[in-house]
Amino acid sequence: MTWLADHWLDLLGWGGSVLLVYSLLQASVLRLRVLNAVACVILIVFNALLAVWPMVAMNVVLVAINLWFIVGMLRDRHDETAFEVLEVGPADEYLRHVLRVHGEDILRFNPDFVHDPAEAHDAFLVQKGDETVGVVLLCEEGDTAHVLLDYVTPRYRDFSPGEFVWRRSGLLADRGVRRVVTPPAMVGAYYDRLGFRREGESWVLDVTQ
Repeated sequence: MTWLADHWLDLLGWGGSVLLVYSLLQASVLRLRVLNAVACVILIVFNALLAVWPMVAMNVVLVAINLWFIVGMLRDRHDETAFEVLEVGPADEYLRHVLRVHGEDILRFNPDFVHDPAEAHDAFLVQKGDETVGVVLLCEEGDTAHVLLDYVTPRYRDFSPGEFVWRRSGLLADRGVRRVVTPPAMVGAYYDRLGFRREGESWVLDVTQ
């Protein structure tokens, strides 16, 4: 306890610095901003106790910048204008490029996924501006769409761009799809937040008009 009492200020400074560095290692932009803001708050306290006012001012500005971006990102999470869904062909070269670039990460969440460009299925790219943030592949059987792939890139994994395919884009209802079924082997599914229900090992969504 005596050692802690003598060195708590050093630990505070080191803790803030370590968290600051750790925040820069995050792939998710939202998680990066949140952790960076927390680290800056810790360093504000640390530098204020040492009366290092230039560092206090710098970290106050960094907190304000992080909060501005965090508010903007949270506002965009469910904004219908923030994401756009583009339909492409299953053999589209850009689609194949995205699947190659993220192939290893895709298999972490969809271990049984194999893309066959010759297979008849629907392919959608979820875009934020000119950046591709997600891919959805579906195989339609009558009025039921079976999910072959529902992938979100690491930068946007704290968001929910998939909801713009499932609930907001109108793509499914316009195509006559009334039911969506996910594969049983999908890892880390988020469908309970989007109106899906459990049926055995799959998630099922009833598509509304």
